[in-house]
Amino acid sequence: MWGSVRPPIMELAALERVRLRRIAVRYAAHGWDVTPGACLARHRFVCGRVGCPTTGCHPALEDWERSATADPARVATWWRVRPHGVLLATGRAFDAIEVPAYLGQRVLDATRPYGRTETAAEGRGPVAVTPSGRWIFLVQPGEPLRPELDQCLYVVRHGVGSWIPAPPTRLPEGTVRWAVAPEENRWRLPDPYSVQEILVDALRAVTPATPVSLLTAQLPAPRRGY
Repeated sequence: MWGSVRPPIMELAALERVRLRRIAVRYAAHGWDVTPGACLARHRFVCGRVGCPTTGCHPALEDWERSATADPARVATWWRVRPHGVLLATGRAFDAIEVPAYLGQRVLDATRPYGRTETAAEGRGPVAVTPSGRWIFLVQPGEPLRPELDQCLYVVRHGVGSWIPAPPTRLPEGTVRWAVAPEENRWRLPDPYSVQEILVDALRAVTPATPVSLLTAQLPAPRRGY
C-alpha cells in the first residue's frame, strides 16, 4: 500500500528516535553517564522487561546502574530501534537537587547573570524542568543536603544510585525542558553548597516568620515520581 514511502506517523517516530539519540550522545560526550529510559506508550512507560510492574518513567535496563555510561558509541546503540527516554545517572558527574516550582523559580532568579553576589555566581548551572512542575538543579557531586533541607519532604537530592529524566524526554504531561541549558554556562556545574544556601533563603522567603525546620508541616508535599 505504502510502497517505499513510510506512513507519516512512522516517519515522525523515526525522527524523534534520531533526535533523542543525538542528544543522548551529546550528553555522553560531555562526560554525563546516560542510560535509556522506558518508552512512553500513550500514558504509561514500557521497558520490554517481562513482568515489570512499573508504569511510570523508569530505566529500560534492569542493570542500569552498571550499564550507564558516558561512552558515546555505546550510548548510540541504545537508540538504534526505539525512541527511549534519556535518563542521566546521578552521583557521578553531578548530583541533582529537585524542588517544586515555587522554590525553583526563586532560586533561578537569584542566580541570574545580573546577580552580583559571590553566592549567586557560584550557584549558576544547568536547570531542568519537568512538565509536572519539578525543577532539577544540577550541581557538583558529593555534597549532602544541609540539615534544614534534608528535613523537607519536597526537596530531594539525587546522588549515587539515582537518576533524572533529561530534556527532551517525554512524560505523560509533556516534555522535560531546560530552564537553563548546559551550554549557557559551558557545561559548568555549580557549587552545591551555594545552591543550597540560596534554596534555604528561598524557603525563608516563602514563610519568613516560620523557622525552616517547621516548613515541612506547612507547605504541600511534592508529587513523587515522573
